[in-house]
Formats: sequence, structure tokens, C-alpha cells
Amino acid sequence: MARLGKRPVELPEGVKAKIEGNKIVVEGPKGKLQQEIFPGLSVNIEDNKILVKNEVPEKNKKLFRKTNALHGLLRSLIQNMVIGVKDGYEKILEIHGVGYKAEVKGKKIVLTLGFSHPVEVDIPEGISVEVVRNTIIFIRGIDKQQVGDYAAKIRKIYPPEPYKGKGIRYRGEYVRHKAGKAGVGAAQ
Repeated sequence: MARLGKRPVELPEGVKAKIEGNKIVVEGPKGKLQQEIFPGLSVNIEDNKILVKNEVPEKNKKLFRKTNALHGLLRSLIQNMVIGVKDGYEKILEIHGVGYKAEVKGKKIVLTLGFSHPVEVDIPEGISVEVVRNTIIFIRGIDKQQVGDYAAKIRKIYPPEPYKGKGIRYRGEYVRHKAGKAGVGAAQ
């Protein structure tokens, strides 16, 4: 049985949820998000708690296993929506390397990373990007998946390399450094 899916999602002050057809809509001070309810599952809202229930009987083993897996997933997605509309999500990227920098120009972020040309990346709707001291990028939004996806897209342009540590990394990410050719020869 899904243990995580059985736990109710608490609705904090200022956050409202409603069911519209086959979707759950969560509204809060930061915005509005919606999620489709998977087949075989039901969502009930009662006294500031959202409960997700598996409607498939245990006798139907094959379908029950599938909906059981989606049970915990749907509950986690709803929890992420509640946190997103109340507080929002943030990812912080750091740029390491001499002369490497970033700046926001309108609806684009322009990255200068030692390539022959600056790299421009469009900022999607629902995401806000702020650059501090030219090397720290704050990515904020209410949708956890969208914020994480956009941060990964930026990091993928120049992931940190293991020899000098240059590149774009998440704040707090550890990059294991390797010894170069000169360091390997000196050890013998």
C-alpha cells in the first residue's frame, strides 16, 4: 500500500483548492496551479485538507499496482503545488571562471562563458530570473518542475569541469577535482 499517498496535504492560511472536472486547482498569494487527476484515483477536499484515494480494488492486481504508484506521485505533486502558490521555489546557480558572467536583458538571459559568442536563453512565462554580482543567478517561480527544468537547462550550457572547476553549478554543489597530466606524472 502507498504510505505517502495516504497522508493528507494541509492547506495553509491563504491557500484555496477546488476540483474542476478531472483537475485539481490550487490558488494562493503567488498564483494559481492545476494538476490533472490520474485515472483510478480520487481527490477529496475536507476541512483544509486534501486527501488522495486509490479507487481501484486490490483484487485487480495489475491495475492496482499502477494506480498505487501514481497515488503517492499525485499527493506529492499536490503538495508541491501548495508550497509553490504559498512560498514559491528558488534555484541558485553560480558561475565559476575568469571573465564568465551573466546578465538579464528583457526576456532573455545572456551568458558569457568563454565561447566565441554570448549564449542567449529565453526566460519562460512564470519564471523570474535575477543576476547578482554577474555570477550568481536566482531562478524563481511557483511551479517546482518548471523552476528545476529551467535551472538544469542553464547548467547544461556549461556544466562544471573537473580540472579547473570552471562552469555553471548549483549553489552548494561539490565538484570533485582531478589532477591534470602534470599532477599525475609528479606522483611517480
